[in-house]
Amino acid sequence: MSSAGIAAVLSLIIPGVGQIYNGYFLRGIFWLIITPGFWIGSGGMLGWICHLIAAYTAYQKAEEKLAQDAVDG
Repeated sequence: MSSAGIAAVLSLIIPGVGQIYNGYFLRGIFWLIITPGFWIGSGGMLGWICHLIAAYTAYQKAEEKLAQDAVDG
C-alpha cells in the first residue's frame, strides 16, 4: 500500500521516484528524464515547474490508487 504524502515528497526530492513508489514505472522514468532536461535547457527556470508537477501527479495517482483499493475491498 502506498502513501500519497510519501509519494509526493519522494517525487519532490527526485522527480519520478514517487511515481515509481506508486508502481508507475514508465511515468517515473519519464519524469527522471524530462526534469533534468528542463533544468539544463531552461537554465533552471522550468526545472521547478517539473518538480512541482511530478510531486503533484505522484500524490494524485497515489490518492486514486488508494480510492480504487477501497472500492475493490
